[in-house]
Amino acid sequence: MLDQSNRPALPAEIARRRTFAIISHPDAGKTTLTEKFLLFGGAIQMAGQVRAKGEARRTRSDFMQLEKERGISVSASAMSFDFGQWRFNLVDTPGHSDFSEDTYRTLTAVDAAIMVIDGAKGVESQTRKLFEVCRLRDLPILTFCNKMDRESRDTFEIIDEIQQNLAIDVAPASWPIGMGREFLGCYDILHDRLELMDRADRNRVAESIQIDGLSDPKLAEHIPADLLAKLREDLEMVAELLPRFDRQSFLEGHLTPIWFGSAINSFGVKELMTGMGEYGPEPQVQKAAERGIAPEEGPVTGFVFKVQANMDPKHRDRVAFVRLASGHFERGMKLLHVRSKKPMAVTNPVLFLAADRELAEEAWAGDIIGIPNHGQLRIGDALTEGESLRFTGIPSFAPELLQGVRAGDPMKAKHLEKALMQFAEEGAAKVFKPMIGSGFIVGVVGALQFDVLASRIELEYSLPVRFEGSAFTSARWVTGPKAAVEAFVNVNKGHIAHDSDGDLVYLTRLQWDIDRVSRDHPEVKLTATKEMMV
Repeated sequence: MLDQSNRPALPAEIARRRTFAIISHPDAGKTTLTEKFLLFGGAIQMAGQVRAKGEARRTRSDFMQLEKERGISVSASAMSFDFGQWRFNLVDTPGHSDFSEDTYRTLTAVDAAIMVIDGAKGVESQTRKLFEVCRLRDLPILTFCNKMDRESRDTFEIIDEIQQNLAIDVAPASWPIGMGREFLGCYDILHDRLELMDRADRNRVAESIQIDGLSDPKLAEHIPADLLAKLREDLEMVAELLPRFDRQSFLEGHLTPIWFGSAINSFGVKELMTGMGEYGPEPQVQKAAERGIAPEEGPVTGFVFKVQANMDPKHRDRVAFVRLASGHFERGMKLLHVRSKKPMAVTNPVLFLAADRELAEEAWAGDIIGIPNHGQLRIGDALTEGESLRFTGIPSFAPELLQGVRAGDPMKAKHLEKALMQFAEEGAAKVFKPMIGSGFIVGVVGALQFDVLASRIELEYSLPVRFEGSAFTSARWVTGPKAAVEAFVNVNKGHIAHDSDGDLVYLTRLQWDIDRVSRDHPEVKLTATKEMMV
């Protein structure tokens, strides 16, 4: 974290922005929570169940056909809405492990993350992975323990597991009263309030009662004696055993405040949102190769962290999601596209409000805007008012699964190439063109991505395709002095391909091959990641 102490105060519009992502293991309730955020932020009128009947009740943040069929979020979309005096930019991330790369990139565009865990399951594998990425970036993390209205584990046990597994201090921001069927609500530790859940109406906000400490007689009017005794006993232990919430420690990524609740019953969500507003970080300095870029700087700068194709199936558009790093952006501005060194007039930038988009007349540092384009913008691209900048830290990972792909109709091979290139630019898959032979090899991080690609190519290009086994299982990017690389390519032609950016890739079946290369060609470097830099 860069030293913030001597920086000037941010302009009010920038200071009120909170840009964050929600991370979780699949099924911990992330989509439901996102939904309730939009509901309380006034962005949608009625929260829809993820797998409810009919299109009317579909979750608003899942718009791709496959997401609707399987009830999972596979593409990270961004949503902006106001809550209280704050402007929230919520970036939805796929929780499904097969889409982790998309999620890693999304985390480069936010200033904080909300980690959702399931009260019965605690810390799960995917949560651990995503948490590690937040760790690498020192992102402040707020934790929401969901599904408290079902049978869940002992609260101290859950907190202990987070502290042990994730090596982070946990400070309770609220404390559950009862659990499962007996779950009544929470005691808000930070504001000394009683929050009672209304089970009758899922979209109603909880009833909030201001109290004066734990000895307040008002508590007995709302909580049965046995639960009240347990609450008092628990909170005594909390005071002795667990750290108090400390904002500085939270902002540095060493401590996470935890709220308890039930997203489906809209309970605990409002407290979590208020916590994000009151304690969450304002837009932070973004790292570029040349220097750090502070949000209060005058000139507009931003970087593309995601490209989504065919968001509107009627128009073959691609929308580049841009995180603004500094400045005050206004529609119609001309920005320099650093990679191509060409100016670009941004005439129809969009802001996303759940599934609806509207033209963004203006945006500030910290905001995320979508720029429709026909393929000029790629992940990692920088947009500035003239300065030549390269934003760092947006990763691209070597795929772990490789398959060949063929069009069902051989006459449509050209269409297939176009579709694959588009997905490659979007970052949905790696596409390799082998030097020898025809056809393409598609690489992904998780098997489910093959289904998604096949379904999207068919839906968006009316082009049935089939994936077939490939002789290769892993890919490495090749770098090194020109002469050494040429010599290496000459003796390994059958293993060499180019990726969609034209970079050289070595395809192989065995770790042994990779070791052999480092022995026989010491100047050639094989790497499993490449930074998406211009």
